[in-house]
Amino acid sequence: MPTPLPAPRSATAVTAVTTAYARLTEALPGLTVTELPQDTPLPATDGWVTAAALAKDAAALDAFLAWDDAQILRDNAKRGRPDVIAGFGLHRYAWPACLLFTAPWFLHRRVPRYPVTHVSYDRTRGPMSLAVHPGPFACLPDDPAAALPGAYPVPDEESLRAELRDAIAEHMEPLLTAFGPRMRRRGRALWGLVTDEIVEGIWYVAELLGEHEKRRAEHSLDLLLPGTTKPYAGSPAFRVLTGPAGRPLRTRDRVTCCMYYTLDPDDTCATCPRTCDATRIAKLTAVAAS
Repeated sequence: MPTPLPAPRSATAVTAVTTAYARLTEALPGLTVTELPQDTPLPATDGWVTAAALAKDAAALDAFLAWDDAQILRDNAKRGRPDVIAGFGLHRYAWPACLLFTAPWFLHRRVPRYPVTHVSYDRTRGPMSLAVHPGPFACLPDDPAAALPGAYPVPDEESLRAELRDAIAEHMEPLLTAFGPRMRRRGRALWGLVTDEIVEGIWYVAELLGEHEKRRAEHSLDLLLPGTTKPYAGSPAFRVLTGPAGRPLRTRDRVTCCMYYTLDPDDTCATCPRTCDATRIAKLTAVAAS
């Protein structure tokens, strides 16, 4: 039987970001976040892997990607190229990991700091699960959480956006260094992937919270990633297509391609840069109808 994740002690069960993570899981039950006391080790067995191990331990990364290799073979009846497997593995980590930062920012204007030594991940038993050691966080001066231990107020919204960009980059850079050679990607392509994970993660969660929140997320993401903020590459690139009977269909242009076309050339994402607008309209219309 898998070892259960230890429950946080009551003294540390509520932090400045606990409510944001609870709302995240309420909207998206397939993702859970557990905050652990500093003296409780991050889980690293029974399907769990620490972000630090993925960044620094080639054997741990091999074991992590073996899951993607098996999944691709099982679902597609063919093996994926090594670079495609590595790309899937990075995407499947980065999408939920970016939500550790963007969910508290979007919901409560708070930005936690999690270097790779503060995060563990498990995607092997159903819901995606993240375990974290809480640390310092940025917030606005008028936030009641500014009086909490570990808080460091920043003067305005743009400063908070800069903190968010820095916090995600701090976490993701060691992982890009580890995954990048296996993906045969460097520099802009890797940071373009992170840009996409930031945008699509919170955009998806905001849609689950309601149409108003989805529109608010689009505006917030346009300000966060205007396309000129290094090391990120590209912008959210939201736009509206015209569907049947003049119905507006909201989409975006991803910066990068996930390479799924190498497994099934006829099944591309609606936001993929390889997908033409006519195909996007057909896909988005089918989703709306369902």
